Amino acid sequence: MNNKAALVGFFGLLLGFLPATANASEEAVSSAQIQEMMRRLEKLEKLVEKQGVAEKEIKEEVKEVRKLADRIKTNSTYGNAILDPTNQINRKQQYILNSRIDGLLTTGDVTLSGSIWATADYQQSNMNDKFGWLMRHPTFRNQKGKEVSHALIHSAQISATYPANEWITIYSELLYDPEQSFGSGTITDVNRNQIQLRKGYVLFGDLNKSPFHFSIGKMATPFGLTDTVNPFTASTVWHAFGGLAYGAKLGYLNGGFDASIMAVQGGAQFRAANAPVHETSVPSSINNYVIDLNYKHNFTANLSALIGASYQRGSAYCQDFPVLHFEACKDVNPAYDFYTQWKIGDLELIGEFAKTVDVWPGTLNPSFPEFEASRVTSFSVGAKYPVANIWEKDINLSLEFSRFLAGPNNSPWHNQDQWVVGLETYLTPSIKLFGEYIHVNGFVPLNNVSDPSVSNADVKNGAGVIGAAVSF
Repeated sequence: MNNKAALVGFFGLLLGFLPATANASEEAVSSAQIQEMMRRLEKLEKLVEKQGVAEKEIKEEVKEVRKLADRIKTNSTYGNAILDPTNQINRKQQYILNSRIDGLLTTGDVTLSGSIWATADYQQSNMNDKFGWLMRHPTFRNQKGKEVSHALIHSAQISATYPANEWITIYSELLYDPEQSFGSGTITDVNRNQIQLRKGYVLFGDLNKSPFHFSIGKMATPFGLTDTVNPFTASTVWHAFGGLAYGAKLGYLNGGFDASIMAVQGGAQFRAANAPVHETSVPSSINNYVIDLNYKHNFTANLSALIGASYQRGSAYCQDFPVLHFEACKDVNPAYDFYTQWKIGDLELIGEFAKTVDVWPGTLNPSFPEFEASRVTSFSVGAKYPVANIWEKDINLSLEFSRFLAGPNNSPWHNQDQWVVGLETYLTPSIKLFGEYIHVNGFVPLNNVSDPSVSNADVKNGAGVIGAAVSF
């Protein structure tokens, strides 16, 4: 019997004597009393033994929990890049595979990443309720009068990356984005304050052994570049053609060449893809696809160029009049894209041009037959350069122009132009402070695009925004 058991036995014996001495202090201890004391002592010993086992089990459980905790990692460099909505927008799988080679991800460890974009803005319009800055859905339900202002969380993300073995990586990403959610109501409506699985896929590939990779799930479609030099505001090309869909993607990445082909689920997908299934939007057939090919060449250590081209069988611009989000089409409307990105020392230049192959049927309003149906075009040009260094932190200045064309000249839905001047600095690799001035000419929302009571080419908006993007 160990010391703890002996001590318990002593107190058990004492407890056994107390009732007897209280009732008959001068009487001898009876046989029955001794048996009762022994019974209680055995019970206490069993409790001690049981407690000892429990302590051992608890220690083992603690060890297992610690082992599990040791497998959960964070990496601010990786988190900032994987959740960045301005760069490598549709090339996150390639980034994951390269991160495994670079040691940012390790097999068997779960890397948790998170990001919050907090912004404050002030906007003016020359017409009531018409604000074309697309970082908010352009709807009168959320923007009233000729002046609006906000201070809020634009978006929040959290993701998990798990390299299960040398060939398989699991990725999932949750998003909260009330300003750009397709939910009904205002930004405080519960339908717009939902958390969604923005992306999720299983990625197969090991670039150390093969240049091919394959992913299946919900992901960005590999159409165009769709990146921006702006610190916050997405380019009009991304708003017009940046896709998000269910599907399966096969990629090839080797020696500067990056090729992708994605089989996309039919019907109206989450963004910028629509291939009707028996003239419905029901996604019951894999009948859409996207192809992209690009090449990056490093001329010198300070000079590199990326050029690429994309093709998509079914774009979003196939609906008849009146146009509404996610409605069915009678036929597909393909689209193509050409893009380039140059880095000359600290100077970054981008250019992109995207266009549908056929006209968008819904841009013909039967009440205004003088405006013929048109093909949809979007393009952008931009530049970014560090113009100052304060407290050993670069201050980047960016300028970008992008345009959306949806109708013939002189039509109310002809175009929407966006100019953005931005400043940004990184306090750390994962903490960005930024400010932008945005000027928008024209108001051409997708819903009811060819309705002159909705679209208006004479709308002019000015907007200023400041914010912080913090990730881990």
